[in-house]
Amino acid sequence: MLYYIDIQVLPDLETSAAVLMNNLFAKLHRQLAAVGNGAVGISFPNAHKTLGDTLRLHGTQAALETMMANTWLKGLRDYTRVTAIIAIPSEIKGYQTVKRVQAKTANNKRKRSIAKGWISADEAIHAIPNTAERRLTLPYVQIQSLSNQNVMRVFIDHSQVVSAAIDGVFSSYGLSATATIPVF
Repeated sequence: MLYYIDIQVLPDLETSAAVLMNNLFAKLHRQLAAVGNGAVGISFPNAHKTLGDTLRLHGTQAALETMMANTWLKGLRDYTRVTAIIAIPSEIKGYQTVKRVQAKTANNKRKRSIAKGWISADEAIHAIPNTAERRLTLPYVQIQSLSNQNVMRVFIDHSQVVSAAIDGVFSSYGLSATATIPVF
């Protein structure tokens, strides 16, 4: 992870930063699935309660060149500011993981328990009430599944900063529960 590219969304009166980030993330996901090969990670350097307006790609110079060689940003060029490939600064704060977090709904827990034969349908309603759901308060992007057209939220967690880097592979979302990216 010696290089990075910042992609900043530029909201206007008609389109909010969140909507643009959702569109950017959906396009990025398709591009990473096609050419990422697990070598490109992402972060959101301005994330707090929301993901902010900047998506940062991390990787080797070759991996980032491959990512940007295609026209995957088509349709978003007027709404984004993309930097060149830049070397990571020599002074960094440390490293962190940027991972997806999923919480199962009470309905999904009931279905699984019934399917496994652990409890009956009547028992499941009482054993797993809707109040048993864990609500996530993490920032997220909302994208539409290409396979089933369902709208889903991808909740994203930036871990605590640590001093040592851990190599690994990134998903087609550019996320990993183990591989770290530099923080600066």
